[in-house]
Amino acid sequence: MTKRRSHPWVLLLTAGLTLSSAQALTVFDPSNYAQNVIQAARALEQINNQITSLTNEAQMLANQARDLERLPTSTLSGLLTSVQRTQRLIAQAQTIAYDVERIETAFSGPYGPAAPSSSDAALIADAQTRWKTSVGAFEDSLKTQAVVVGNIDDATDAMTALVSASQSASGALQAAQAGNQLLALQSQQLSDLTALLAAKARADAFEQARTASAESQGQVQYRRFSTRSGYVPHAVTMFGE
Repeated sequence: MTKRRSHPWVLLLTAGLTLSSAQALTVFDPSNYAQNVIQAARALEQINNQITSLTNEAQMLANQARDLERLPTSTLSGLLTSVQRTQRLIAQAQTIAYDVERIETAFSGPYGPAAPSSSDAALIADAQTRWKTSVGAFEDSLKTQAVVVGNIDDATDAMTALVSASQSASGALQAAQAGNQLLALQSQQLSDLTALLAAKARADAFEQARTASAESQGQVQYRRFSTRSGYVPHAVTMFGE
């Protein structure tokens, strides 16, 4: 049987179809695919790191904003009022005030040693001046005590408000401001205590000075009385004995 031969152009067409089919096939490269996956994972990790960094920065800014918030509570006005009340009372000290020059003048005058040449009227006037000064100083001391005790209620209210504000502080600035105001409250109380001690010491000092001046005046008056002409000491009978 004779084998049939194909026409040349048929062979060329068949070869062309085979070549086109081979070129149209997609080839899978595992190495290239793995590289692409790794690159994508790295890019995703970088994005996640950037998101975390931005979140931390936002939180830091929020914390800084809270730290910069001012304390809504202020007791400064009340503290100043209490201090000024005590200062006015000190400035109103009777007779001899808290003044070095006036004290020196007083102790070179009514509180100084009684001069033998002083008249009886002058000695009596000096004694009255010293007595009035002592009474006034004791009155000033009592007034100071009353003011200081009255300031205790205001100090208690201020302390309660400041402790509450400190405990509920939202940031470092509010906590620091509450602490500063508590220190100011302590300073105001120390100021009251200083004024009270000064007023008490002033009254005690004037009373001691009055006693010493009275002794000096008594000595002058006794010498003057004992040397007065016409006086003859003699025994005195008392209570019918």
